[in-house]
Amino acid sequence: MDKAEVAAVLEEIAVLLELQGENPFRANAYAKAGRTIAQLEVSLGDLVRDGTLDQVPGIGETLREKITALVTTGKLPFYDDLKAKTPPGWLQMLRLPGMGPKKVKTLSDQLGIDDIAKLKTACDKGDIAKLKGFGEKTQKNILEGLAFLDQLGNRVRLDQALLIAEAVAQNLKQIKGVHRLELCGSVRRRKETIKDIDILVSAKDAGPIMDAFVALPMVQKVIGHGPTKSSVTMAAVDHHAARIFINVDLRVVSDEQFPFALNYFTGSKEHNVRLRQRAIDYGYKLNEYDLAGCKKKIKEEPDLYAALDLAYILPEMREDTGEIDAAAAGKLPHLVELADIHGVFHNHTTWSDGKATLEQMADSAKRLGYQYLGIADHSQSLNIANGLSIERVKAQHKEIDAFNAKQNGFRVFKGTECDILPDGSMDFPDEVLASFDYVVASVHTHFGQTQEEMTRRIIKAIEHPQVTMLGHSTGRLLLKRDAYKVDLDAVVQAAAKAGTMIEINANPYRLDLDWIHCKRAKALGVTLVINPDAHAADELAFTRFGVDVARRAWLEKTDVFNTKTLPQVAKELEKRRT
Repeated sequence: MDKAEVAAVLEEIAVLLELQGENPFRANAYAKAGRTIAQLEVSLGDLVRDGTLDQVPGIGETLREKITALVTTGKLPFYDDLKAKTPPGWLQMLRLPGMGPKKVKTLSDQLGIDDIAKLKTACDKGDIAKLKGFGEKTQKNILEGLAFLDQLGNRVRLDQALLIAEAVAQNLKQIKGVHRLELCGSVRRRKETIKDIDILVSAKDAGPIMDAFVALPMVQKVIGHGPTKSSVTMAAVDHHAARIFINVDLRVVSDEQFPFALNYFTGSKEHNVRLRQRAIDYGYKLNEYDLAGCKKKIKEEPDLYAALDLAYILPEMREDTGEIDAAAAGKLPHLVELADIHGVFHNHTTWSDGKATLEQMADSAKRLGYQYLGIADHSQSLNIANGLSIERVKAQHKEIDAFNAKQNGFRVFKGTECDILPDGSMDFPDEVLASFDYVVASVHTHFGQTQEEMTRRIIKAIEHPQVTMLGHSTGRLLLKRDAYKVDLDAVVQAAAKAGTMIEINANPYRLDLDWIHCKRAKALGVTLVINPDAHAADELAFTRFGVDVARRAWLEKTDVFNTKTLPQVAKELEKRRT
């Protein structure tokens, strides 16, 4: 196992131990070790081989032995035993908002609840409300959470799906006989949430690959194990210790069939229908194994599009929103890439609710190759996030000035994530807003306003002359909380008129603005800015998910503000301030 896989297993062990009622200090030791391993800046494999793993803080003899076993064998009997002793229903219950291991254990011990169905029955009967530590409000929240889960189905966020998909792909690539391997489906198209993972392999002999696939450590259940297709349910724990379950399908085809299968299993269904119709128009027949009637050599997926006189359409664009007509006319955009991003603006430090200091965040930004970093800690009214008072803003600015004085070719910009108050006014007076290099305006409270109230509130903030960009436009948390009611078309139009930027919040919990409205914003001339909303140094890497949204929206480098260099950004922000 690699570093990410070992960290996920350790954090999952912590959850399983809590569910089993073990000593919380013991569970916390595994959780802490998982976070430590995930943040290592050196190779975990090297530490194991050199025998220096015990020099890592928090890794004692017991953990060292278990980590070594995971790295060298990919298996850990202790972990397997814990999974076997834990009812699968307990883990499903953890998906509910506010439902932690202690509450799950209480429900099991006192009411015998060990799955979602029994939990709903108990709520309907009012039994949950009678339990000490629960009450009517908790019961109501559980029922709302159950309804939300039922509405969503068994979906996970893109980052969670990639955690499993990339680990599986890495394992399968080590198997002798694997010629080509690609992730397919909605993962390859980078949709915001994923129902299942599709993996395609080309090989002469599928048998050994199938056997290895169904025996991977993350496999919870084998659904099917065939000669060229196998399906399993896999589980892992994400970086926030949330349990993930998802079905993974593996298909093996010949190398000659690979480009056709890759295209077919990538989708979308609507894109495939249009492509098959174009093939028919050319006198061909396109399916997942061949382009029958075509005599041109097709070795790679771009060859398939070329055979139909189309420019190559990147996977993120395949949603039947005009991409085939654009490809036929030679008018496909050159999509923005992660390497185009030179810095990000919406980030938090220990001054408010972040986990890293200003210097630690800046060091992480430099490692990513950024030229600049914006710090936008919370404003004064957001007490729950340790919002900055006016005096603390002045102190933070002094720290930033002192830091910048030591830099060469890198700059920290002074920003704020300023609350949009219920009436649309800003949480800092104008003279304080004027002290920042830029202002991110965001809604964090009063989500229950009517659509008219919320729309009017946000537009008022957008029109404020010192607001630079609108943060997470809808307030949604994917698979956890719906967006508040707002007329996004009116908001985007107001941003275009005011010249205010709109953020693509790249935090995988948000991905807000979504790609559909990003496309609308581009059409109206709104400048987008991709921000990770990072609350820890490693979360700056969330920017990749915002780039995925931008690419699905057909955004080019010139559409995104933070593709500008440091001198360009400094000049533009100063112009906006004055």
